[in-house]
Amino acid sequence: MEAIKQLPPILLTVSLGLLVVAAGMASSRGDFVYVLRQPGLLAKAVLAIVVIPLLTAMIVLPLLPISQPAKAGILLMAISPVPPVMPGKALKFGGDAQYVYGLQAAFALLAILTVPLLGSFIAAFYGVDAQFPVGVVAGHIFLGLIVPLAIGLVLGRWLFRGASPAVPQRISTVANVLLLIAFAPILIFAWPHIRELIGDGSIVAMALVVVLALAGGYLLGGPALAHRSTLGFAAAIRHPGIALALAGANHSDKPISAAVLLFMVVGIIVLIPYQIVLGRKLRAPTDQG
Repeated sequence: MEAIKQLPPILLTVSLGLLVVAAGMASSRGDFVYVLRQPGLLAKAVLAIVVIPLLTAMIVLPLLPISQPAKAGILLMAISPVPPVMPGKALKFGGDAQYVYGLQAAFALLAILTVPLLGSFIAAFYGVDAQFPVGVVAGHIFLGLIVPLAIGLVLGRWLFRGASPAVPQRISTVANVLLLIAFAPILIFAWPHIRELIGDGSIVAMALVVVLALAGGYLLGGPALAHRSTLGFAAAIRHPGIALALAGANHSDKPISAAVLLFMVVGIIVLIPYQIVLGRKLRAPTDQG
Protein backbone atom coordinates (compact mmCIF):
# COMPACT_ATOMS: atom_id res chain seq x y z
CA MET A 1 0.00 0.00 0.00
CA GLU A 2 2.84 2.39 0.86
CA ALA A 3 4.48 1.72 -2.51
CA ILE A 4 1.21 2.59 -4.27
CA LYS A 5 0.94 5.84 -2.30
CA GLN A 6 4.48 6.82 -3.37
CA LEU A 7 3.77 6.30 -7.09
CA PRO A 8 1.49 9.34 -7.71
CA PRO A 9 4.01 11.90 -6.35
CA ILE A 10 6.72 10.34 -8.52
CA LEU A 11 4.46 10.52 -11.59
CA LEU A 12 3.58 14.09 -10.69
CA THR A 13 7.25 15.08 -10.50
CA VAL A 14 8.01 13.36 -13.80
CA SER A 15 5.03 14.91 -15.59
CA LEU A 16 5.81 18.44 -14.42
CA GLY A 17 9.46 17.93 -15.34
CA LEU A 18 8.48 16.80 -18.84
CA LEU A 19 6.39 19.95 -19.31
CA VAL A 20 9.47 22.04 -18.58
CA VAL A 21 11.62 19.86 -20.86
CA ALA A 22 9.11 20.45 -23.65
CA ALA A 23 9.19 24.21 -22.98
CA GLY A 24 12.98 24.21 -23.21
CA MET A 25 12.90 22.32 -26.51
CA ALA A 26 10.23 24.61 -28.00
CA SER A 27 11.82 27.88 -26.88
CA SER A 28 13.96 30.18 -28.98
CA ARG A 29 17.12 31.99 -27.94
CA GLY A 30 16.32 34.91 -25.65
CA ASP A 31 12.82 33.77 -24.65
CA PHE A 32 13.66 33.10 -21.01
CA VAL A 33 15.20 36.55 -20.41
CA TYR A 34 12.59 38.50 -22.39
CA VAL A 35 10.67 39.76 -19.34
CA LEU A 36 13.77 40.32 -17.21
CA ARG A 37 15.13 42.67 -19.88
CA GLN A 38 12.01 44.87 -19.82
CA PRO A 39 11.49 46.60 -16.47
CA GLY A 40 8.01 47.86 -17.39
CA LEU A 41 6.72 44.40 -18.22
CA LEU A 42 8.42 42.94 -15.16
CA ALA A 43 6.91 45.53 -12.81
CA LYS A 44 3.37 44.91 -14.09
CA ALA A 45 3.91 41.17 -13.86
CA VAL A 46 5.15 41.43 -10.26
CA LEU A 47 2.03 43.39 -9.36
CA ALA A 48 -0.23 40.87 -11.09
CA ILE A 49 1.45 37.62 -10.04
CA VAL A 50 2.93 38.44 -6.63
CA VAL A 51 1.01 41.34 -5.08
CA ILE A 52 -2.62 41.04 -6.24
CA PRO A 53 -3.20 37.33 -5.38
CA LEU A 54 -1.92 37.77 -1.81
CA LEU A 55 -3.67 41.09 -1.28
CA THR A 56 -6.91 39.59 -2.61
CA ALA A 57 -6.60 36.58 -0.31
CA MET A 58 -6.00 38.77 2.73
CA ILE A 59 -9.08 40.85 1.89
CA VAL A 60 -11.36 37.90 1.10
CA LEU A 61 -10.48 35.59 4.01
CA PRO A 62 -12.00 37.70 6.83
CA LEU A 63 -15.28 37.94 4.91
CA LEU A 64 -16.12 34.23 5.12
CA PRO A 65 -16.29 31.83 8.12
CA ILE A 66 -13.80 29.31 6.75
CA SER A 67 -11.53 26.98 8.71
CA GLN A 68 -7.90 27.69 9.59
CA PRO A 69 -6.56 24.92 7.30
CA ALA A 70 -8.50 26.44 4.39
CA LYS A 71 -7.10 29.89 5.15
CA ALA A 72 -3.58 28.48 5.35
CA GLY A 73 -3.99 26.61 2.05
CA ILE A 74 -5.31 29.72 0.29
CA LEU A 75 -2.47 31.88 1.59
CA LEU A 76 0.15 29.30 0.61
CA MET A 77 -1.23 29.17 -2.93
CA ALA A 78 -1.44 32.97 -3.07
CA ILE A 79 2.33 33.27 -2.54
CA SER A 80 3.27 30.36 -4.86
CA PRO A 81 3.61 31.62 -8.47
CA VAL A 82 3.70 30.23 -12.01
CA PRO A 83 3.59 26.41 -12.16
CA PRO A 84 4.97 24.44 -15.13
CA VAL A 85 1.45 24.01 -16.56
CA MET A 86 1.08 27.77 -17.13
CA PRO A 87 3.06 28.06 -20.41
CA GLY A 88 1.02 25.33 -22.09
CA LYS A 89 -2.25 27.02 -21.12
CA ALA A 90 -1.08 30.46 -22.22
CA LEU A 91 0.37 29.31 -25.55
CA LYS A 92 -2.80 27.36 -26.35
CA PHE A 93 -4.81 30.57 -26.11
CA GLY A 94 -2.67 32.85 -28.23
CA GLY A 95 0.17 33.72 -25.85
CA ASP A 96 3.42 35.08 -27.29
CA ALA A 97 6.20 32.53 -26.68
CA GLN A 98 8.76 35.13 -25.56
CA TYR A 99 6.37 36.58 -23.01
CA VAL A 100 5.10 33.20 -21.80
CA TYR A 101 8.52 31.63 -21.30
CA GLY A 102 9.91 34.93 -20.03
CA LEU A 103 7.30 35.04 -17.26
CA GLN A 104 8.00 31.45 -16.29
CA ALA A 105 11.75 32.02 -16.01
CA ALA A 106 11.50 35.41 -14.30
CA PHE A 107 9.14 34.21 -11.58
CA ALA A 108 10.96 30.97 -11.01
CA LEU A 109 13.96 33.12 -10.06
CA LEU A 110 11.95 35.76 -8.19
CA ALA A 111 10.06 33.10 -6.23
CA ILE A 112 13.28 32.22 -4.40
CA LEU A 113 13.02 35.68 -2.82
CA THR A 114 9.32 36.54 -2.92
CA VAL A 115 7.94 33.30 -1.44
CA PRO A 116 10.03 33.37 1.78
CA LEU A 117 9.54 37.15 2.15
CA LEU A 118 5.77 37.00 1.67
CA GLY A 119 5.54 33.89 3.83
CA SER A 120 7.37 35.63 6.66
CA PHE A 121 5.12 38.66 6.24
CA ILE A 122 2.01 36.46 6.49
CA ALA A 123 3.35 34.69 9.59
CA ALA A 124 4.05 38.02 11.29
CA PHE A 125 0.73 39.57 10.20
CA TYR A 126 -1.35 36.67 11.51
CA GLY A 127 0.89 36.00 14.50
CA VAL A 128 1.63 32.36 13.66
CA ASP A 129 4.83 30.39 14.05
CA ALA A 130 5.65 29.28 10.51
CA GLN A 131 8.88 28.86 8.57
CA PHE A 132 9.41 29.60 4.87
CA PRO A 133 12.96 28.39 4.19
CA VAL A 134 14.70 29.73 1.11
CA GLY A 135 16.28 26.30 0.67
CA VAL A 136 12.91 24.56 0.31
CA VAL A 137 11.77 26.98 -2.40
CA ALA A 138 15.15 27.05 -4.16
CA GLY A 139 15.43 23.25 -4.06
CA HIS A 140 11.94 22.85 -5.50
CA ILE A 141 12.68 25.32 -8.30
CA PHE A 142 16.09 23.81 -9.04
CA LEU A 143 14.78 20.26 -9.36
CA GLY A 144 11.42 21.20 -10.86
CA LEU A 145 12.52 23.88 -13.31
CA ILE A 146 16.25 24.46 -13.71
CA VAL A 147 17.26 20.82 -14.25
CA PRO A 148 14.45 19.88 -16.70
CA LEU A 149 14.85 23.23 -18.48
CA ALA A 150 18.57 22.56 -18.98
CA ILE A 151 17.70 19.11 -20.33
CA GLY A 152 15.17 20.64 -22.72
CA LEU A 153 17.66 23.24 -23.97
CA VAL A 154 20.34 20.60 -24.54
CA LEU A 155 17.88 18.38 -26.42
CA GLY A 156 16.36 21.18 -28.49
CA ARG A 157 19.45 23.22 -29.35
CA TRP A 158 22.21 20.64 -29.56
CA LEU A 159 21.21 16.98 -29.65
CA PHE A 160 18.02 17.28 -31.73
CA ARG A 161 18.47 20.68 -33.30
CA GLY A 162 16.55 19.83 -36.46
CA ALA A 163 13.71 17.97 -34.78
CA SER A 164 10.14 18.72 -35.76
CA PRO A 165 8.20 21.25 -33.62
CA ALA A 166 5.75 18.42 -33.06
CA VAL A 167 8.25 16.66 -30.77
CA PRO A 168 7.89 19.02 -27.78
CA GLN A 169 4.14 19.05 -28.39
CA ARG A 170 4.08 15.26 -28.08
CA ILE A 171 6.18 15.44 -24.91
CA SER A 172 3.69 17.95 -23.49
CA THR A 173 0.80 15.63 -24.37
CA VAL A 174 2.46 12.71 -22.59
CA ALA A 175 3.21 14.97 -19.61
CA ASN A 176 -0.41 16.12 -19.37
CA VAL A 177 -1.67 12.54 -19.47
CA LEU A 178 0.76 11.56 -16.69
CA LEU A 179 -0.36 14.64 -14.77
CA LEU A 180 -3.98 13.49 -14.84
CA ILE A 181 -2.97 9.95 -13.86
CA ALA A 182 -0.91 11.29 -10.95
CA PHE A 183 -3.46 13.74 -9.59
CA ALA A 184 -6.43 11.37 -9.61
CA PRO A 185 -5.15 9.11 -6.77
CA ILE A 186 -3.71 12.12 -4.90
CA LEU A 187 -7.16 13.69 -4.85
CA ILE A 188 -8.75 10.38 -3.87
CA PHE A 189 -6.40 9.95 -0.90
CA ALA A 190 -7.04 13.56 0.15
CA TRP A 191 -10.81 13.42 -0.41
CA PRO A 192 -11.83 12.86 3.25
CA HIS A 193 -10.04 16.07 4.22
CA ILE A 194 -11.22 17.94 1.11
CA ARG A 195 -14.81 17.03 1.92
CA GLU A 196 -14.49 18.71 5.32
CA LEU A 197 -13.67 22.00 3.56
CA ILE A 198 -16.78 21.97 1.37
CA GLY A 199 -19.75 23.98 2.55
CA ASP A 200 -18.11 26.52 4.86
CA GLY A 201 -17.30 29.14 2.23
CA SER A 202 -13.83 27.80 1.36
CA ILE A 203 -14.74 27.20 -2.29
CA VAL A 204 -16.24 30.68 -2.60
CA ALA A 205 -13.10 32.24 -1.11
CA MET A 206 -10.83 30.25 -3.43
CA ALA A 207 -12.92 31.16 -6.47
CA LEU A 208 -12.85 34.85 -5.55
CA VAL A 209 -9.07 34.84 -5.20
CA VAL A 210 -8.67 33.16 -8.59
CA VAL A 211 -11.17 35.47 -10.34
CA LEU A 212 -9.70 38.68 -8.90
CA ALA A 213 -6.13 37.57 -9.65
CA LEU A 214 -7.22 36.67 -13.18
CA ALA A 215 -8.87 40.07 -13.65
CA GLY A 216 -5.82 41.87 -12.29
CA GLY A 217 -3.48 40.02 -14.62
CA TYR A 218 -5.73 40.57 -17.63
CA LEU A 219 -6.06 44.31 -17.00
CA LEU A 220 -2.33 44.76 -16.38
CA GLY A 221 -1.39 42.82 -19.51
CA GLY A 222 -1.64 45.87 -21.75
CA PRO A 223 -3.51 46.37 -25.02
CA ALA A 224 -2.35 43.18 -26.79
CA LEU A 225 -4.65 40.19 -26.25
CA ALA A 226 -1.65 37.83 -26.31
CA HIS A 227 -0.13 39.57 -23.27
CA ARG A 228 -3.45 40.10 -21.49
CA SER A 229 -4.48 36.47 -21.74
CA THR A 230 -1.02 35.26 -20.70
CA LEU A 231 -0.70 37.50 -17.65
CA GLY A 232 -4.24 36.51 -16.65
CA PHE A 233 -3.24 32.84 -16.67
CA ALA A 234 0.06 33.55 -14.89
CA ALA A 235 -1.70 35.44 -12.10
CA ALA A 236 -4.56 32.98 -11.62
CA ILE A 237 -2.77 29.62 -11.91
CA ARG A 238 -0.81 29.02 -8.71
CA HIS A 239 1.93 26.47 -7.99
CA PRO A 240 0.64 23.64 -5.77
CA GLY A 241 4.09 22.06 -5.66
CA ILE A 242 5.62 25.03 -3.85
CA ALA A 243 2.59 25.36 -1.56
CA LEU A 244 2.69 21.67 -0.62
CA ALA A 245 6.46 21.82 -0.05
CA LEU A 246 6.00 24.76 2.32
CA ALA A 247 3.20 22.94 4.14
CA GLY A 248 5.53 19.97 4.57
CA ALA A 249 8.37 22.21 5.79
CA ASN A 250 6.07 23.38 8.59
CA HIS A 251 4.93 19.83 9.43
CA SER A 252 1.40 20.94 8.62
CA ASP A 253 -1.51 18.58 8.92
CA LYS A 254 -3.25 16.92 5.98
CA PRO A 255 -6.20 19.38 5.91
CA ILE A 256 -3.85 22.18 4.77
CA SER A 257 -2.53 20.03 1.92
CA ALA A 258 -6.13 19.16 1.09
CA ALA A 259 -6.95 22.88 0.95
CA VAL A 260 -4.07 23.41 -1.49
CA LEU A 261 -5.40 20.63 -3.73
CA LEU A 262 -8.95 21.98 -3.50
CA PHE A 263 -7.70 25.44 -4.49
CA MET A 264 -6.06 23.89 -7.55
CA VAL A 265 -9.29 22.14 -8.57
CA VAL A 266 -11.37 25.30 -8.01
CA GLY A 267 -8.89 27.26 -10.13
CA ILE A 268 -9.19 24.78 -12.99
CA ILE A 269 -12.98 25.05 -12.93
CA VAL A 270 -13.03 28.86 -12.61
CA LEU A 271 -10.70 29.23 -15.61
CA ILE A 272 -13.01 27.28 -17.94
CA PRO A 273 -15.25 30.27 -18.85
CA TYR A 274 -12.14 32.42 -19.34
CA GLN A 275 -10.73 29.89 -21.79
CA ILE A 276 -14.05 29.72 -23.66
CA VAL A 277 -14.12 33.51 -24.05
CA LEU A 278 -10.49 33.61 -25.18
CA GLY A 279 -11.15 30.84 -27.68
CA ARG A 280 -14.01 32.83 -29.20
CA LYS A 281 -11.89 35.97 -29.40
CA LEU A 282 -9.10 34.10 -31.15
CA ARG A 283 -11.52 32.57 -33.65
CA ALA A 284 -13.35 35.83 -34.36
CA PRO A 285 -11.06 37.20 -37.14
CA THR A 286 -11.14 33.86 -38.97
CA ASP A 287 -14.91 33.65 -38.74
CA GLN A 288 -15.25 37.17 -40.13
CA GLY A 289 -12.86 36.43 -42.97
